[in-house]
Amino acid sequence: MLDKEFFTEYGEASQYEIQEMVGKGSYGVVASAIDTHTGEKVAIKKIKDVFEHVSDATRILREIKLLRLLHHPDIVEIKHIMLPPCRREFKDIYVVFELMESDLHHVIKANDDLTPEHHQFFLYQLLRALKFIHTANVFHRDLKPKNILANADCKLKICDFGLARAAFNDAPSTVFWTDYVATRWYRAPELCGSFFSKYTHAIDIWSIGCIFAEMLTGKPLFPGKNVVNQLDLITDLTGTPSEESIARIRNEKAKRYLNSMRKKQPIPLSQKFPKADPLALRLLQRLLAFDPKDRPSAEQISLYQNSYPYFFGLANLENEPSRQPISKLEFDFERTKLIKDDVRELIYREILEYHPKMLQEYLQGSDDSGFMYPSGIDQFKRQFAHLEEHYSEGERSTSPLERKHASSLPRERICVHIDDDSEQNDHKKNSTGSLGRAAIQSPPREKPESAYKYGPVIRNGCSKPKNSPKCLLRSASISASKCVQHTH
Repeated sequence: MLDKEFFTEYGEASQYEIQEMVGKGSYGVVASAIDTHTGEKVAIKKIKDVFEHVSDATRILREIKLLRLLHHPDIVEIKHIMLPPCRREFKDIYVVFELMESDLHHVIKANDDLTPEHHQFFLYQLLRALKFIHTANVFHRDLKPKNILANADCKLKICDFGLARAAFNDAPSTVFWTDYVATRWYRAPELCGSFFSKYTHAIDIWSIGCIFAEMLTGKPLFPGKNVVNQLDLITDLTGTPSEESIARIRNEKAKRYLNSMRKKQPIPLSQKFPKADPLALRLLQRLLAFDPKDRPSAEQISLYQNSYPYFFGLANLENEPSRQPISKLEFDFERTKLIKDDVRELIYREILEYHPKMLQEYLQGSDDSGFMYPSGIDQFKRQFAHLEEHYSEGERSTSPLERKHASSLPRERICVHIDDDSEQNDHKKNSTGSLGRAAIQSPPREKPESAYKYGPVIRNGCSKPKNSPKCLLRSASISASKCVQHTH
C-alpha cells in the first residue's frame, strides 16, 4: 500500500513553476519552467496523443529509453517524466529537460569568425560523446548541426535520438535499416546507395566529418540534390573510390554506377580549406574516407593521440568515458509486433524509472492498474492550455529564443522513403523526432537587448529564433580559451 510520503513526493506540479511557452507544433507544446527544488531552468514538453500511431509511439519509447541509458555530459538529458494519472488510459506525456540556448546549425550560420580553438573544442566534444554512444553499441544515424545543442560556454550536447538504434550481432541488417531516412547531406556514401549488407559505426564518423567541415567554412560540404548528385559531390572531393572499395560493394546498381564514373582525383583538403589547421585537415581526411573501413573510430581517436595530434593538450582519457554495451533485454520489444496497449505499458514502465517508489510497487507486482495515481499532470494540463490559448499565430512571445523546430520528440508524421528533394525536406520528413532539440532551448543568459536581432517569424505554428546565436560565441566573456578550460 502506498503511504503518505508517496503522496507528498508526487505532488509534482508544485515542483515546476511554468514560465512561458517556447515552442508549439503538431507534436504538442514546450514550456520553460523553473525547478523550485533546485532553482534550475528546465523545459517541459507535452507530447500529445502519443499512441495515435504505434510506429510513432515506438520511436518515442526507443528514444526515452536511449536517453536514460546514455547518461553523458555531451548528450542531452531527460531530467524527469511526469507520472500519468492512470496507467492504462493516459494519452499524453510530459518530459522535463535541461535547457540549452541554441544549436550548432544556428551558431555556425551566425558566426563567420569561429576560431580554430572553437573548431577543436567543438569536435572534441562530439567525438567524446560519440565514443560513449558507440561503445554502448548504439548508432545515432542522424547527426547534423541541427541535432547538436549549444550553450554560451561553448558546451555542445548531442540530441535527437529518434532514428538511433542499438546494434546487436544477430540483428538482421534488412530490418535494422528499413526506416533509415537520415538527412542526405550528412549521410555516409555507403548509405547513399545501400552499398553494404552490414553497416558500422563509421556512418556516424562520416557525419561528424561533414559537420566539422561545415564549421571550417560555414557552409554544408555536400549539399546534394538527390542521391546520385550526393555521390557525385562526395567523389568530386574524395576522388573515385579504389577498385578494392568498389569490389566490396554488394549493391550491383551502385557498383555499376561507380565503375562507369569518370576517374576523379581527390582534391587536397589544403586546397579546399586553405585557412584550416593542417592537423585538423589530417584528421578530417580520415573522417571523410570513402571506404568505411578506413575511417577511425571515436575510441581510436581518443586512445591514439600520436596518430591524431589535433587534440594534443586537450584530450584527457579521464574525461572520455566508455560504456558497456546496452543489454539486448532493453530492446526485446523490437523483436515483436506491438499493439497500442503494449507500447503504452512499455512507456509507462520507462516513466517509472523516474519514480522509484512507484517502480518498486510495480516490480513487486502490487501496482494496481486501476488506481488513479497522484499526478501533477491535471494541473499542468490547465497551465499548458492557458499558454496555448495565448500562443496564437503571429502573436509576439516574450521568449527571446523561440525556434521553428521546437519539437524534439515527435516531428511531423511522414511516409518513409529515401529519395527526397533537399536537405531541408529531409529534415521536415523525418518520422517521429526526438526528445532533445529546441524543446530544451532557453533564453540566453544576461544578454543585452541589442543582441536580440530577429523578430518572431511564425510558420506552421512554430517560430524561428528571435535572437542571433552570434551572441553565444562573440561575448568578451566567452573566449575560446575559457571554453577549453571546461574540459580540465
